[in-house]
Amino acid sequence: MGVKEIFEGGESRSNKSPRGKVFKEILPERVAKGKLTAEQAAGAKERLHFTSQLSEAARNADFVIEAVVEKIKVKRNLFAELEKLCPPHAILASNSSYIVSSRFADATNRPEKVCNMHFFNPALVMKVVEVVKGPHTSEETAQITIDLCRAIDKSPVVLNKEIYGFVVNRILAAITREAFYLAEEGFASPQDIDIAVEGGLNHPMGPFRLLDLTGLDLAYYRRVERYQETGHPDDKPPKLLEEKFKAGEYGRKTGKGFYTY
Repeated sequence: MGVKEIFEGGESRSNKSPRGKVFKEILPERVAKGKLTAEQAAGAKERLHFTSQLSEAARNADFVIEAVVEKIKVKRNLFAELEKLCPPHAILASNSSYIVSSRFADATNRPEKVCNMHFFNPALVMKVVEVVKGPHTSEETAQITIDLCRAIDKSPVVLNKEIYGFVVNRILAAITREAFYLAEEGFASPQDIDIAVEGGLNHPMGPFRLLDLTGLDLAYYRRVERYQETGHPDDKPPKLLEEKFKAGEYGRKTGKGFYTY
């Protein structure tokens, strides 16, 4: 099975190439921490291929995992394109954090080979992967996805039917919603709320620090998408999140969010 990672334009927001970040930062850091041997890091380099051409990445793929922005239209367009480019046997998985695959499986002619395969950030470290069976997903597709998780030393959590946000993010969303309420109503600062959650609940990161890590822009887009779908006031982006988004303060990727980096 070949593995190809696709980066539009070949550059990240920080102007560092993904190839350079992986080869010069991530792999050496893992070796220094004793998480990988030098031989394993060298092997990883040999197996990784980077391209900005979707056709090149998809041409001989057995298994595709998309990780584009959380916008249903973008995902539908991508899956329709993958349908044309990938071999007929290829499984098309989505790394969406919230959107169930039945929202875009019909953009392909192989809905039985479409499912959710949701990794957590940072994917290199986090063990859990949510595998979500849609009503269209075949048992074979689900089992291959579960087996792949285990083959790459991950712990699959299987959802037997679809629900928006899956397991982890539904629970996290409830915590985050309450955190924004407390901050916006002036009960405590985002920083103190993080301290409370980290120290009181033993979470490795508080909700605001975690949003800075994953990207406030992504969180904003997701809430806008959900509100457009449901029309429910509770699904609108929180005012504090909207302010950060409009100011271009997306978190670590821009150097400023709820914290300065």
